[in-house]
Amino acid sequence: MKSIQLYIKKISLVSLLVMAASCADFLDESDKSNFTLDKYFTKPEHAKSVVNSIYESLQPVMSSGFGGGPWMMVEFATGLADTELGQAQNSLFVKDLVNNSDNGYGQTIWTSYYKGIANANIAIARIPEITMDEAEKQKLIGEAKFLRAYYYFNLVRIFGNIPLTLEPIDLTSEDLFAPPANPEDVYNQIVQDLQEAEGSGLPMRDTSGRASLGAVKSLLSSVYLTMAGYPLQKGAEYYSLAAAKSKEVIDAGEFSLFTSYDDLHDPSMKNLGENIFMAQFAAFILPSSWQVSIIPYNRGISNYSAETGGIFAQEEFVKSYENGDKRVSEKAFYYTNYTLRDNRNQTLELGDYYIYKHFDELAQTSTTSSGMNWPILRFAEVLLIHAEASNEANGPNNEAYAAVNKVRERAELPALSGLSKDDLREAIWREKFHELSYENKTWFDMVRIRKGFNVKTREFEDYVGHQFVYGPTLKERELLFPIPTAEIRNNKNLVQNAGY
Repeated sequence: MKSIQLYIKKISLVSLLVMAASCADFLDESDKSNFTLDKYFTKPEHAKSVVNSIYESLQPVMSSGFGGGPWMMVEFATGLADTELGQAQNSLFVKDLVNNSDNGYGQTIWTSYYKGIANANIAIARIPEITMDEAEKQKLIGEAKFLRAYYYFNLVRIFGNIPLTLEPIDLTSEDLFAPPANPEDVYNQIVQDLQEAEGSGLPMRDTSGRASLGAVKSLLSSVYLTMAGYPLQKGAEYYSLAAAKSKEVIDAGEFSLFTSYDDLHDPSMKNLGENIFMAQFAAFILPSSWQVSIIPYNRGISNYSAETGGIFAQEEFVKSYENGDKRVSEKAFYYTNYTLRDNRNQTLELGDYYIYKHFDELAQTSTTSSGMNWPILRFAEVLLIHAEASNEANGPNNEAYAAVNKVRERAELPALSGLSKDDLREAIWREKFHELSYENKTWFDMVRIRKGFNVKTREFEDYVGHQFVYGPTLKERELLFPIPTAEIRNNKNLVQNAGY
């Protein structure tokens, strides 16, 4: 693989170990010793540093600008997003269902996540050799296994038949050009990593932003839910596992829904409240860059010099929310007007529904440097995982209703009750689509349940053959993304996904 080969040529230590340690505000300053293969992995600081490097791979996928951003790939694949950015060809290829293996978004995701996996493999293999406090050692290994699991979970769902490497690689390694693994083997390894991370002594919550036991259990519940559905279709046993694991997070009492949607995009609330795990950013140090993409194209509402209009919500999707849903009130999840940069007393009607849940008001109107984190796991998702899994495993029951109705209560919607199993299933799916919109969740659910959401009828229909409201129709090939061209050329053992 190109990403692993490049990584090896840099000796898999020096540059990668230092990068993340100085970037995010929750990471300690990197060790200043001279990194060499002979001297490394001899001190506790080295263990912390290598684990810090694994976190760094969370950030490149969130990069945004006039070329769009890799995180948008799975949003445009839903048919529920739009763009004003004509030069962002990668976005348009996905949006119009004419994607190909040259798409730079897919390459960034592949390279970033395999880089994180490579660093995790080194950490897991070498930290045990270091003489240090045993409890701290186990926590760091637990963090590394959680992050490796997270990266593999995304890769296997996005690309399907991917290489599975679990050991450090050098130029003599048999796995230098690893063949694709059976996806079920990848999922089983993900589960194993997360189960081992559960026993590593991590705290239930970590407000510094590092991986926590709550994050491990939340991710594991999502993995079980996915394994219950497509493509593995493991069914009832895994729905029960997902229900039980999500309940552990709920019962821990460490996480709760924010009372105000404003807290979802308040940088001072990152890693708190319902935020279980996030990609970390820091204003003026490692600022998030998606702010330029969630504002209209050159309308003069932002202090940022770039207003790209890179992504906004399909109007029909916003109108598919129930009447009275607080999430679609102005400046809850979406916004349709904003003040002008040159005169903050004057409001401009924007004409479309732009994404407000990721909007940093201070950065947009003043600093142009955002410290907002990106939500990867939040408590609302855990509640909805529990509701769906519990209903699938046991039919409509009090726990399933209680979980989904907590989310609906905050949205000021009436509680669900008295539904059949099928009707409750679709009600929970709708709730997930509406609550977790534009958080890199919806496409994964569409593939898992093999359903698309008809925004006009508010019904679910088969994924293959589902027509987007603006015309294109999903084909079977869109159940996966193409493996990047560079990876296919570099590793002759890889096989391109069907249809690309």
